[in-house]
Amino acid sequence: MASSLVVPVIDVQNDNLKELWPAMVIAIKSSCFVAVDTELSGLGNRKSLLAQCIEERYKAICHAARSRSILSLGISCYKKVENKAADTYLVQVYNITLLCSEEYIIEPQSVQFLVQHGFDFNKQYAHGIPYWKGNNKGGSDDRGVHIRALFTELLRARKPLVLHNGLIDMAFLYQSFYAHLPDRLATFTADLSDMFPAGIYDTKYVTEFELRLTASYLEYAYKKCKLDNSRSVTSGGVEPHVNIEFCQYGGQMSRYVDYRPCPAVAPLEGQTNICQRFSAFGWCPNGTECPSSHDTDLIILQDEKSSGDKRKKRKRQREKKKGGGKAPDASSIFDAAPENKIPRMEVDLAETPGEQQGAEPLNDRDGNSEQNAEETTRQDGDGNGACDSATTATTSDVMDTTANTKEGEESETKEEEREKPSGLPSQSNNHNKNTDTGTHRAGFDAFMTGYIFAFSCSQFKKGRVGAVEGKVQQKEEEEEEAALLPSCLNKVYLSGKAAPLNVVKSTFSKSSKAHVQKMETVWGDRV
Repeated sequence: MASSLVVPVIDVQNDNLKELWPAMVIAIKSSCFVAVDTELSGLGNRKSLLAQCIEERYKAICHAARSRSILSLGISCYKKVENKAADTYLVQVYNITLLCSEEYIIEPQSVQFLVQHGFDFNKQYAHGIPYWKGNNKGGSDDRGVHIRALFTELLRARKPLVLHNGLIDMAFLYQSFYAHLPDRLATFTADLSDMFPAGIYDTKYVTEFELRLTASYLEYAYKKCKLDNSRSVTSGGVEPHVNIEFCQYGGQMSRYVDYRPCPAVAPLEGQTNICQRFSAFGWCPNGTECPSSHDTDLIILQDEKSSGDKRKKRKRQREKKKGGGKAPDASSIFDAAPENKIPRMEVDLAETPGEQQGAEPLNDRDGNSEQNAEETTRQDGDGNGACDSATTATTSDVMDTTANTKEGEESETKEEEREKPSGLPSQSNNHNKNTDTGTHRAGFDAFMTGYIFAFSCSQFKKGRVGAVEGKVQQKEEEEEEAALLPSCLNKVYLSGKAAPLNVVKSTFSKSSKAHVQKMETVWGDRV
């Protein structure tokens, strides 16, 4: 079973930012890749975030990013450790509390959800790091000790950026710490391709199309990857696996560290009534009042137990749909969800031809349609098809709650997918009770996102073992280092779509004027 893990998360606020600044910049510059997560004050109209037309979705995301704010930012830096196992990483995790200096909307459901999960608004207003959104308002983004300057350092580092269901996250980061969002999606993706030349990776897309996990909300994906990795370690074989190390913080630094325990997965004992909605989407409207179990560990083990018989899984899915009756209106589903989670909730607003949605958003936990979805992705090529409804996914669509809702279009409620439960399983042996999924922390969620990606990279290498030999093998390894996960490079998950959003600069799109000016500051040259 998976081993226990204690993750040190450094709490960064306005009164210790200057002290922690040098270490943060070094961590970013020396990393192999950087994983990011955010907590938002809200997302606005959920229905618009899931519009069939991607351009319309983007407009809704822009409106949210311009009128709402980032409350906290999680940054997790993964650095390869030399002279150790190939996939050993030294990880540094930061949870940065922010306070927007402009007026912004904060939605009641978002406040309620965050407070329930331990977010301290008193601390935010007393010690949050102030920032201005949009184009620079006085001072230079590359000078001084402030969050916009830190984002500039992230760009200068030219490291791969990793997010989970990350379209909304990227839009908020751009609007909050970079420049005013461009009006067109194609311009936005063109800017992003310049800003992150080493590539952008979305672990939501990775888990759906690369790892093909039964569910893909953040906590489930992290725990499943952690469990599979632990099995590789304890098997005694030589298969690639991930090793995680952390810095030892003492003295003054120890005061800023919040240690987040990740207990090992508990053994599966007896029969348990699992909440099917939470099992599929990582979120349940009944919350702790639900009589069924929300234990992610238990859900994973039961999924594994039944994975050998796909027919049974398909039957279960059919029964779930039959039992649900008529599909609920998407807006009614959103109304029941915590505001913070809506960004990550994935809902297929348009039913697939010939398929009748059940009581909950369609989620093919059996992966029956994933192959078709992936084939559609390949056929679509690199074009993003702003209003191409033909890319609507079939039953592989998942409603996840990524409590970061950044995807706006994926509106996955950021987690609900992100589900913002920090991934802490219950210590109780009574699996019939709901598991307290833990406290929302952007920093810990960034760590989980990075872990999924690191594990996925190790599995990619595993698939390449023995494929080539000699110099050819060396060449392949070099190419792998250049693109950590080639099949998922610059592909951002889109809820309800079989094809991802491709972060590319096409011949039909130009970079925004604000971005070109920024690049002169960041890299000293024009794009």
